[in-house]
Amino acid sequence: MKSKLLFIIISSLIFVGCTNLKAQKKMTKDKLTYSSQRETATLAGGCYWCMDAAFENIPGVTKVISGFAGGHVKDPTYEEVSTGTTGAREAVQVIFDPTIVSYSEILDVYWKQFDPTDATGSFVDRGSQYESAIFYHNKTQKELAEQSKEELAHSGIFHKPIVTKIEKFTAFYPATKDQQHFYRKSPIRYKFYHEHSGREQFIMGVWGDKNVDKYKKPSEAKLKKELTPLQYDVTQKNATERPFDNKYWDNHQKGIYVDVVTGEPLFSSTDKYNSGCGWPSFTQPIDPRYLEKKEDRSFGMKRIEVRSTFGNSHLGHVFDDGPGPNHLRYCINSASLRFIPLKDMKKEGYGEYLYLFKEDSSKKK
Repeated sequence: MKSKLLFIIISSLIFVGCTNLKAQKKMTKDKLTYSSQRETATLAGGCYWCMDAAFENIPGVTKVISGFAGGHVKDPTYEEVSTGTTGAREAVQVIFDPTIVSYSEILDVYWKQFDPTDATGSFVDRGSQYESAIFYHNKTQKELAEQSKEELAHSGIFHKPIVTKIEKFTAFYPATKDQQHFYRKSPIRYKFYHEHSGREQFIMGVWGDKNVDKYKKPSEAKLKKELTPLQYDVTQKNATERPFDNKYWDNHQKGIYVDVVTGEPLFSSTDKYNSGCGWPSFTQPIDPRYLEKKEDRSFGMKRIEVRSTFGNSHLGHVFDDGPGPNHLRYCINSASLRFIPLKDMKKEGYGEYLYLFKEDSSKKK
């Protein structure tokens, strides 16, 4: 009787996949149905044109507003802020759905957009109005911001101190309409500025970029030849493997997990935890830029499917019943992943992610 009941339970899990342990909710731009929940991140990283462009296409972000944060002048003009005497900084407000993308992931994107060791401006833009800062809206945001700053300081990526300030949010004033979403309205002018300001070269030099050629998806014939039948069915046909009967659900080794199809860096063992669902579970990705999210209405449910950016591999789903302040649980099929042990990361071309395993890192799980 028990074995029969166990069979029914496992069969049900396979049928629906890794379902939300709370409520079935939402999903991505054009295709995502957002929940009623909203959070705001207020971030300064130099020119707000560039900061706006960085967040616009992140799944879960519903709106990005360019403007001015802080200061002692109410509703200042661009000209007033440009004098550097108002105390305000050029900044963006990122409005996001926390059931789809976490504040920590927003911060991860944020740190990759500017030089956090520059205390007197940002690239060609000099003055206090271009200094970087995170303006926290509540205690949780403050703690997460401090934690992320400390992690970056201990990562070894930068050899100078991280000078980005973490300040309590006081005020935000939107810029004029012509300044909103500038990269879309004036793409040629924006591209020229982004390249010639020094920002693009800096980002590429420190963080690299999402490389289409490096993570190019193989041909259909090659996929069928190199992937196992299960790997092919999961990544290409959206199948789901058995819970508690897959390669990595109980893996406790240190290392990173990459897309089995393209090698895109997806998740780290430092963010892996035992959720009890029978599939590998993570609190956040290594880099949100390598994930795409869209609505999955299969089996009469609303779920958030997670796919790799360049491989377009089906990975699993993300739910808002995870641990910690971010509450996200990335429930991923082992068949979509290839695990690279810490000792092999440099040899396999992932040495840039060794900072995730720094012994003095303050990362909390």
